Amino acid sequence: MIDKLEKIFIPLAEKIGKNRYLLAIRDGFLLTTPLSIIGSFFLLVANFPIPNWVEFWAKFFGDNWTSYMSKPTNATFDIMAIFAVIGIAYSFSRELNVDKLSGAAVALVSWFILMPYSVTDGNVTLPGIPLGWIGSKGIFVGIITAFISVHIYAFVKKKGWMIKMPEGVPPAVTQSFEALVPSAVVLTIFFLINILFSLTPYGNAFDFIFKCLQGPLQSLGSTVGAVLIAMGFQHVFWFFGINGGSIVGSIMQPILTPLSMENLAAYQAGNPLPHVINQQFYDLFTTFGGAGSTLSMVIAMVLFCKSKRIKDLSRISFAPALFGINEPIIFGLPIVLNPMILIPYLLTPLINILVSYFVMLSGLVPFCSGVSLPWATPVIISGFLTTGWRGALLQLILLIGGIFIYMPFVKMMDKQYIKDEVESVSDSDNAISFDDL
Repeated sequence: MIDKLEKIFIPLAEKIGKNRYLLAIRDGFLLTTPLSIIGSFFLLVANFPIPNWVEFWAKFFGDNWTSYMSKPTNATFDIMAIFAVIGIAYSFSRELNVDKLSGAAVALVSWFILMPYSVTDGNVTLPGIPLGWIGSKGIFVGIITAFISVHIYAFVKKKGWMIKMPEGVPPAVTQSFEALVPSAVVLTIFFLINILFSLTPYGNAFDFIFKCLQGPLQSLGSTVGAVLIAMGFQHVFWFFGINGGSIVGSIMQPILTPLSMENLAAYQAGNPLPHVINQQFYDLFTTFGGAGSTLSMVIAMVLFCKSKRIKDLSRISFAPALFGINEPIIFGLPIVLNPMILIPYLLTPLINILVSYFVMLSGLVPFCSGVSLPWATPVIISGFLTTGWRGALLQLILLIGGIFIYMPFVKMMDKQYIKDEVESVSDSDNAISFDDL
């Protein structure tokens, strides 16, 4: 059975893992990560989930102190699509072996060419750039624009359609002139694309892509079924020793990130949060201690196991698991290609998803606010920071539930390891020793 699954999933994972488009999305979004964490830090300070927090600090800094704290948050999240365009175009230029800075610059300008420069307020339309388009609503247009513009740029350069400078000219000057013709071709093409979209009922590329692509994908990605499928694939890949988080994350992140940003905007405005499922739900309420929610497994090993192998491994793995690092367990136990542990490894995250989804949907626990946290933030602390004390309690309950799911399988494995250790000692006692000769 496992051999058949290997033949299916390993080639699939290799193809996905080497796909240059997904690699560019994965690496490009890394540019947004530190900025979103910094912006979230200021938002957390202004809205820390403790009663009377705002009122207490208002005594020292005035009633408007939270408006000052919101500036860094707005400066990062409101223009997140700009960072995504730059990061993805830069990474994709590296994949196509063209100048990375030129590729990123051309993609950004192409994206702005497609953008509508008008803001509607009631019946009045004013010139300006809507923040929505440079924030969450513009991410998919940015991804598509980055790929198309860099592709065209690389095609023109490889055809040799460039201005050649004589020898002796400084490299920086040569590079800028070599980029002139490819950049002009790309921007002209996007100028014509913008005209074509202006003739459609949508009026521009941003409205078209948001209504026909991004909106439906976000609606699909925000369903519990989609998250269950994504999480299932992620763990099957890990079972075969392939980084499932990297593969599945590159597909899910462009869908879940805008949902987080919409929740964050509503959270800042004091409005009801629109989405149960977003990036923080996926990251913070499905797995604890890494893929498979292996922190529950490590605790079960500490509490119920007696074999030397598992006791030693659990001591080594406990501290890293608190911070989401579980490679010692995945490859040391191992989980990889270990059918004895496959069922709880797949089942625990899926149960966590279902319980978290319906508990939040019922209103017992608030939706995730969209605040970005460092990926190594320990369980319970992360739940408290993103949803308050009820989120922390939910994480604790899920963590304990995971311990009981893993317990019978861990004890069965421990029994086998104890048997192996006894046989190993017996074999060593029966071995011929030169000391006896």
